[in-house]
Amino acid sequence: MLLDDKNVFSRDQAITADAVSTDTVDLGVAGSAPGNDLCVVGQVTEAFNTLTSLTFQVQSCALSDFSSGVVTHQSVTLALAALTLGKRVDLGSLLDGTLRYVRLNYDVTGTNPTTGKLTFALLPFGDQTLVGQA
Repeated sequence: MLLDDKNVFSRDQAITADAVSTDTVDLGVAGSAPGNDLCVVGQVTEAFNTLTSLTFQVQSCALSDFSSGVVTHQSVTLALAALTLGKRVDLGSLLDGTLRYVRLNYDVTGTNPTTGKLTFALLPFGDQTLVGQA
């Protein structure tokens, strides 16, 4: 699947500490989450080291700068042993109540890694392969 730049959260984003995705996705209208039609999928594009685990969170907000009213939806935690090159991470479909702007939050547990990169995007349900990413 080719990635639409407007639906990409992170493209080979290095995670060396707690971080948010380099980009947000604008759904256009608050409360217009496409539900089960689109899902948040990612892939490890460089293996991680030193951390204990990494938590991935789907967050939304009515404000594009996420300055207040941030809502956390799905959350998935993976241990270091699972954060290998090519590992696919499925965060599920956008939920009802998702606000206009959507981003990902990456929460490091343990020592900050010196290696580890991710690509995440919003993809049509059933087509969850990030082509050319690992």
